[in-house]
Amino acid sequence: MKYLLLITLTFFCSYAFSQTPEEGLRTAWFTQNGTARTNAVGGAIGSLGGDLTAANINPAGLGMYKTSEFVLSLGALKNNNSFDFRGTTSNNDKGIFRYGPMGFVIGSPTSSNKKSGSIAFSLSVNQLASYNNRLTFSGYNNYSSFSEQFIEELTRDNADTNAALSNYIFGSTLAFRTYLVDTLNDAAGKFVGYKSLVPITSGVNQYCDAITKGGYHEIAIGVAGSERNKWYYGGSLIIPLVSYQRILDYSEYDATNNTNNKFGYFKFNETLKSFGVGLGLKLGTIYRPNENVRLGLAFHTPQFIGFKDRIRASMTTNTENLKGTLSETSNALNDNNPGERSYTITTPYRAIASASYFFSNSENVKQQRGFISTDVEFVNYRGVRFSKTNEYGESVKGYYKTLNNTIKEIYKGNINVKVGGEIKFYPIAVRLGAAYYGSPYQDETIKADRFVLTGGLGYRAKGMFIDLSFSQAVVNEVQFPYRLNDVANTYAVQTGNTQTVMMTVGFKL
Repeated sequence: MKYLLLITLTFFCSYAFSQTPEEGLRTAWFTQNGTARTNAVGGAIGSLGGDLTAANINPAGLGMYKTSEFVLSLGALKNNNSFDFRGTTSNNDKGIFRYGPMGFVIGSPTSSNKKSGSIAFSLSVNQLASYNNRLTFSGYNNYSSFSEQFIEELTRDNADTNAALSNYIFGSTLAFRTYLVDTLNDAAGKFVGYKSLVPITSGVNQYCDAITKGGYHEIAIGVAGSERNKWYYGGSLIIPLVSYQRILDYSEYDATNNTNNKFGYFKFNETLKSFGVGLGLKLGTIYRPNENVRLGLAFHTPQFIGFKDRIRASMTTNTENLKGTLSETSNALNDNNPGERSYTITTPYRAIASASYFFSNSENVKQQRGFISTDVEFVNYRGVRFSKTNEYGESVKGYYKTLNNTIKEIYKGNINVKVGGEIKFYPIAVRLGAAYYGSPYQDETIKADRFVLTGGLGYRAKGMFIDLSFSQAVVNEVQFPYRLNDVANTYAVQTGNTQTVMMTVGFKL
């Protein structure tokens, strides 16, 4: 399978460690989250407007507000995961709290003639994506080992034993100090490289357990207006806030009963905490050629998000009668301090084309009968970029250039399609929708997509509304426990589903 090169670099100090393209994909590949009304129609609100989620999708929709409104959205999410790793199947699930758009819109006509136009201002916060999950899988492997990535790193850097003892304290140094990785000597006893003590040919039982937390949040400051209720224009200043935590427990055990092959097991633990804040813009327009049709266009500029990460790692290795059981931690090698790195991720741009048809269009909500709407969204996943200041010199610039070239090689732009509709029986509305999110990977052997079915109910009367929605996403994805350069990478095939319940309450101000 063609996939990325395992890219690592030592930044001349013990605080640095490598990054992977998946870190950029976390800020780009996710299903739409919005108010209960938005979720119930599959997220297809690019040309609808009149919803606080418009600030995150097509801000022109805010221009349809002629009054003021306060909105609160709360919900819950449950992940049901199934993994197939080298023929072994495992399952787990995790339920968590989540929220949708919360904030307010202040709208008013631009003159006493309400048909002349309007202007609106909004302030909201929304959780676009939740990272709360648990990824657990295991299986027998006589093809490759997690330990081989340490051999590749030390070999590529021509690291001598002093470097192996000190320069890679979040990975290779831990392996070397616990004898998971040992020196390789020629017949004359001269040091010529490194070897792993893992008996790969006889096989090992591999276990991977990753608990992830956090979310991708947006603060949106939106401004929109309309002309003669025909043209609507809007823009949102976006402040992304990204928090991510991962606790990784990985281990390999000898699959044989041989107690004299110098390997019993090893356990590796890594704790990563990441936080980012940035800036971006979302711009859009909506055109109403007649009372029943609305057409929309929106463009989301790349967001520039500055991240700061902290990492700690530890390893325990049992080499049986060679050295017994040894343990080492990055805390012990770094004065109990975490490793730190600072960098910037540029997210992909998005372009959205939308259309909706209203069965009857009236300013009087009691006369409205419903609509059908669709959004087609292009996301340039291969546009993810990492960058860093010049504080570490040309070698770091070269590292990020290689990483970004790898991203261009493994990812691609793709289309997301959302369709939804609503039928009104005033004061009740019934809603249904569906959405398909295409794979971001160029490699066609990787099956990765998401299909979402949605539905919900709404009640609107006397200056307030209550909306409920239920969404079920069928998930196809892959999880790589580690990556190697010289052999095809092994991975777990992830399938499953995600259920989301959202309730939105709004009040006219």
